[in-house]
Amino acid sequence: MGKQSVDDILQQGIHGKKEIKPEERRKFLGTLRERIIVALTQSQVRESGVYQEVEEQMRRNPAAHLLLNGKMNYSELSKYVKLASRHNIKHTMVANKEHVTDIGLVLAMDHAIDKEEIYITKKVEEIKEKTKEKKGLFSAFGKIFGK
Repeated sequence: MGKQSVDDILQQGIHGKKEIKPEERRKFLGTLRERIIVALTQSQVRESGVYQEVEEQMRRNPAAHLLLNGKMNYSELSKYVKLASRHNIKHTMVANKEHVTDIGLVLAMDHAIDKEEIYITKKVEEIKEKTKEKKGLFSAFGKIFGK
């Protein structure tokens, strides 16, 4: 990079260092979307059990880094911290007090991988299917007993 002008130095002092895609970094716990292997929302992290897709990606990508939303309770995150430790993956608790994000967990690399689909939706779909089945059962009783 060439020499900075006095104006550039003053602007950096007033506004802080320039960032590439600051909104994207705030949303994805400090990393860029192009580096993400897999991401979970806060509600997905709160679910009981661990997403097998996350564990599989940790196994496949030992150089990955796990970023956890520091605004969530540690008790909700601990299962993923233990999983990361088991696979020798570094983890960081990220707490941005200036921005709110629905992302609870991000497994990312230190370089771009440009993965098309980073979100896991399987468990949410399974829950929706189970509720549909229950509704179907109750509606069948309603039809039988002349609702």
